Amino acid sequence: MDASGEQAPMAPPGVDSDVPDALLVVRAAEGDDSAFEVLVRRHSDAMLRLAARLLGNGVEAEDAVQESFVSAWRRLPQFRGEAAFGSWMYRIVTNRCLHILRSRHSDRPLDSVPEPSAPDHQFSPPRTAEAADSVRALAAALERLTPEQRACWVLRELHGMAYEEIATAVGIAETAVRGRIFRARRSLTEAMEPWR
Repeated sequence: MDASGEQAPMAPPGVDSDVPDALLVVRAAEGDDSAFEVLVRRHSDAMLRLAARLLGNGVEAEDAVQESFVSAWRRLPQFRGEAAFGSWMYRIVTNRCLHILRSRHSDRPLDSVPEPSAPDHQFSPPRTAEAADSVRALAAALERLTPEQRACWVLRELHGMAYEEIATAVGIAETAVRGRIFRARRSLTEAMEPWR
């Protein structure tokens, strides 16, 4: 049990949850399923948040992350460790999401944008309606960005990644990342102007 009195999650047999990612990757590449399971548990929440923000659809995000981890498992023997496992997973998930976004029809109806979660009951009805409308406007504005602009903006603004990390995750030059983020910010600022 931990300090709060709850039972701490148990690591798979033979795998210490404090083992560094690099060692877990080596073990997993040698066929240790439990080592890969620890890596999945460590990184799945962040990858799911990324995919959900990029795709705007929880079910699609879960599928993309699951497919990304399956792909990573298959490609572990080729992983050279030039980047951290987490950075490698950001790249795999980002590329999977970009593929999904590119394959969508560009004329996706706005009513297919997911509804925002229920607002806090402390807001007045007019304020709640205004907040919901602004969230829908932002979701629609994000939908109008190119997949690459959206990926760069989400990785920078919502995940706090450095330009160099984004360039690695998206597979483009750092100057291209800066340009895509600049254009995304400008588009979003223009789209949200009525809400200022």
